[in-house]
Amino acid sequence: MEVKPAPLLTNGLKFSGTVAHVIAAALRRHGVETTFGQSLPSMLHLACEQAGIRQVAYRTENAGGCMADGFARISGKPAVVTGQNGPAATLLVAPLAEALKASIPVIALVQEVQRDQTDRNAFQEFDHLALFASCAKLVRRVTVASRVEDYIDMAFTAACTGKPGPAVLLLPADLLVEPADLLVEPAAAAELSPSPRRAASLGRFPLDRTTASRQAIREAATLIAQALRPVVIAGGGVHSSGACEALAALQEAAHLPVATTVMGKGGVDEHHPLSPGVIANFLGPYSHSRSQKTLVSEADLVILVGNRTNQNGTDSWTLYPRDARYIHIDIDGCEVGRNYEALRLVGDARSILEDLLEALAAVDLSNARQRRPALEQQIAAGKRRDREASAVVRLSAQAPIRPERIMEALEKRLQPADIVVADASYSSLWISNYLTARRPGMRFISPRGLAGLGWGFPMALGAKVASPSSTVYCLVGDGGFGHVWSELETAARMGIKVVLVVINNGILGFQKHAENVKFGAHTTAVDFAKVSHAAVAQAAGCRGVTVTDPEALEQAFDEAVACAGTTLLDVICDPDAFPPITFFTPDGV
Repeated sequence: MEVKPAPLLTNGLKFSGTVAHVIAAALRRHGVETTFGQSLPSMLHLACEQAGIRQVAYRTENAGGCMADGFARISGKPAVVTGQNGPAATLLVAPLAEALKASIPVIALVQEVQRDQTDRNAFQEFDHLALFASCAKLVRRVTVASRVEDYIDMAFTAACTGKPGPAVLLLPADLLVEPADLLVEPAAAAELSPSPRRAASLGRFPLDRTTASRQAIREAATLIAQALRPVVIAGGGVHSSGACEALAALQEAAHLPVATTVMGKGGVDEHHPLSPGVIANFLGPYSHSRSQKTLVSEADLVILVGNRTNQNGTDSWTLYPRDARYIHIDIDGCEVGRNYEALRLVGDARSILEDLLEALAAVDLSNARQRRPALEQQIAAGKRRDREASAVVRLSAQAPIRPERIMEALEKRLQPADIVVADASYSSLWISNYLTARRPGMRFISPRGLAGLGWGFPMALGAKVASPSSTVYCLVGDGGFGHVWSELETAARMGIKVVLVVINNGILGFQKHAENVKFGAHTTAVDFAKVSHAAVAQAAGCRGVTVTDPEALEQAFDEAVACAGTTLLDVICDPDAFPPITFFTPDGV
């Protein structure tokens, strides 16, 4: 009889009742059903799979962290990503940094070298405490088996309470196989199982809903009632808080125009007559919010909700009026007043908006009610004007194809339950400008916290895992997509369906055009060799289609939606096309 070498034999898991099993049970207690990993830490994943926790196996840790981010944004639950020590851990830094800046709860469980090998130059040993210090709310090394549940709960609490963000637990390899404290069950004395010491389920965010003082809320209601030209600008915090319905109710009850940032897009129904759309740093020609700029720039009261007043959202801090009054609602008191001194409403956005609605019922809003018809007419006229102006690019029959024509085909098909994900750079601006949110809470997500290139596709995979019944569209440029081609194999192997659109213009568009504007010339790094992304998709087990004719876009979308798995539409696009970024055409031409 042939004797196989030990590495080829599968005799069943050697370990039971370990610290890894305790961690798996704790994850289940917190509602975790999916992790994003690549088998390491192996003992942990073996225990998790025994516990019925699915592992979505990424190809690179960088992409895996982005999958976890996308999952958390859509599910409203903290996501769990795992990684090996050393080089794998370093690849988690970038997606965790995005999660930190965008306030997304991601819990990273990272393997460490064995405890008795610390500081001996063990294989792939690295100072992970220092590595993750800048990109996580909490970083802890777990060294004692009896404390493992404490640290798991600590990580979930840190990730989900206050301003959400990432937490990292470092797990020595030998700790994971160490026997946990055992409890003999009276009904089955022969069967030993880990004894849970904690019972709370912390797998949701916001974990705690806090609100501002009653006095501050009453003052805000008075300011809103007295304002002549108020405007709300909602950021990504409205989605993290689950505050979209409350924001829509405020819009209606107080007759307030509600604009959003890119991350806040979908916070309100953009078909609502008081929704001007995304007003940010793309107000140049063909912008769909170009005519709405004065709603912000001439406002006498600006109400910021979950909005960090960053550079892009404020068009380099030139868009928001300096002489207006501000009300700022945010979970992070350090964001309130950072760039615009404001009445401070610090707490959970949904809770504060609900309290503000109650306070507004006690003030006189008759002036706002009287102004509403004229305001609605102003917004509607601006939308018509901007849409008519953009028709030349949205309906263009040219080839190579204009990206705006892609957006027009998608806009016709978009449904309220759909999710749209975009890469950073131009892609996020195309979807923000040319697609319309059909309901409060519709999701348009992109990595805009740190805005790393290439993260859109893995975020879309995570979003689809979080919401399997939704159609998930993902728009990426060929430059960013080159970072994550390998995750096409993940999509095929894991059976994750995304409609993936690659704007294949053969260049790093934002880089090339920004260099031309800033410096009058561009570097040689911005041009690519010709790549058939459709062929790459087919080689990885996905469906790949090349689109060169704008008339073929609509059928291509329909067939992609009908396909059982991921379809990549490799759309050959005009390299001279660019979104209406304000600083590209400051004179409006």
